[in-house]
Amino acid sequence: MKPLHWIKGCLKSVQEFPEEVQHEVGFSLQRAQKGGKAANAVPLVGFGSSKVLEVIIDESGDTFRAIYTVKFKEAVYALHAFQKKSKRGRETPRSEMELIKSRLKFAEAHYRAHYLEGKKKGTG
Repeated sequence: MKPLHWIKGCLKSVQEFPEEVQHEVGFSLQRAQKGGKAANAVPLVGFGSSKVLEVIIDESGDTFRAIYTVKFKEAVYALHAFQKKSKRGRETPRSEMELIKSRLKFAEAHYRAHYLEGKKKGTG
């Protein structure tokens, strides 16, 4: 099973979700760690591939989203989690998209430093 890395405040955000939503997010991430994909995980529009996914969970009239990436061979990164406030449209707000992009860059740097650099030096 691939290790899971929580970027910045993503874990704290998920911990603030209702318990059922937390379980759903956890299940989806565990499926990703095992190389699978949960039924409610879909590619996040705007990232050009199916390597950045979002889990959309509707609970008691509210919508929660958790974004993660399976872009890397040896790890899964949980990038962002939030409750969608707008009742109009399914589009992810621009500010959230910018945050996801910056956290994806952070994940890329982390992966390079912890997985690729070590192999180059013969430690991995």
